[in-house]
Amino acid sequence: MQGKHAKNRFPLGPRTTGALFGLAFFGVVAGTAHASDLSDPGSGSGSGSGDKVAAAQVFPHKKSKRAVPDASGEKADTTKSAKSDARSEVIARAKTWNPGTDDRVRYSQVRSHNGYRADCSGYVSMTLGLDKPGPNTQGLTSSRYTERISMDELKKGDLVMDAEGTNTTRHVVIFEKWANSDRTSYWAYEQRGRYGTDHRTRDYGLDSGSEYKAYRPKNL
Repeated sequence: MQGKHAKNRFPLGPRTTGALFGLAFFGVVAGTAHASDLSDPGSGSGSGSGDKVAAAQVFPHKKSKRAVPDASGEKADTTKSAKSDARSEVIARAKTWNPGTDDRVRYSQVRSHNGYRADCSGYVSMTLGLDKPGPNTQGLTSSRYTERISMDELKKGDLVMDAEGTNTTRHVVIFEKWANSDRTSYWAYEQRGRYGTDHRTRDYGLDSGSEYKAYRPKNL
């Protein structure tokens, strides 16, 4: 009787049964270990799976040198762009008086056009967006509006002025660009006497001892 019962207890045979018990045992141990890893508060499991945690531990995040922009560089680029736009606006406003055409604004020291004097300094004041009717030529040379620069430093929108003498000899023009590589003349916008708004090449200030000097508007 005992031998028969023992034989029925292991229908697959002792070796097979033992192997199955072993596999079951290791499965329980592996499952317990996995559950222990997931519940470990130091593993970072709250933010993702065990695989993600392991990957994060093996490959720690490294900050790219390009991830943080150069704030000072961006500011410089922005400022440079704003200055360039402001210079272009000066030239755009200079064109609104229709230089060199039949629709140009005629020159006058007593009349005005859209609130600005129709003389050279009134025209320049308009292009710079200064308060109407605008300062005269001598006023434009003051530190409130401009600063002295060399002729070699001239950029679009800068001024070339002769502030000496009387209201019949003083004059100011708006520099646009050099007319040639030798820099012996330049393109300028001006409100010239007995004519009005014009756009032509000039050489004011390029001769040694000239009374014309280069100035940079403070808002450029």
